[in-house]
Amino acid sequence: MAISIRLSRGGSKKRPYYRIVVADARSPRDGKFIEKIGTYNPLLAKDDEKRIILDTERAKYWLGNGAQPTDRVARFLDVTGVKERPARNNPNKGKPGEKATERAEERATKLAEAEEAAKAAAAAPAEEAPAAEEASAEA
Repeated sequence: MAISIRLSRGGSKKRPYYRIVVADARSPRDGKFIEKIGTYNPLLAKDDEKRIILDTERAKYWLGNGAQPTDRVARFLDVTGVKERPARNNPNKGKPGEKATERAEERATKLAEAEEAAKAAAAAPAEEAPAAEEASAEA
């Protein structure tokens, strides 16, 4: 039997409150569980003591028996010092997608063309001005 340490949602609509439970991995999220080992109230401030309440002894016991914590519960266990969570690294997460990259390249080429046109327009009147002065001087 696969055992997991996970969150079970309670509370009303838009007012979540979670129990940290040890449950069979096949049971539903808010369904039957083996043991409640803590609570999590995300509405409280992050530095509030009552935001995460966890029975560390029972958590260590269940981890010793092969229970697998979910990502969120693994964070809680890392904060309390029960189990260290390995750091994750996804360097591609922040990169834009293929279409966004194409749009950025198109914008860059349009800007470059506009700058070249502006430079050409700025240089053209400067070249025409001396010719106009010469024509007025001859007359």
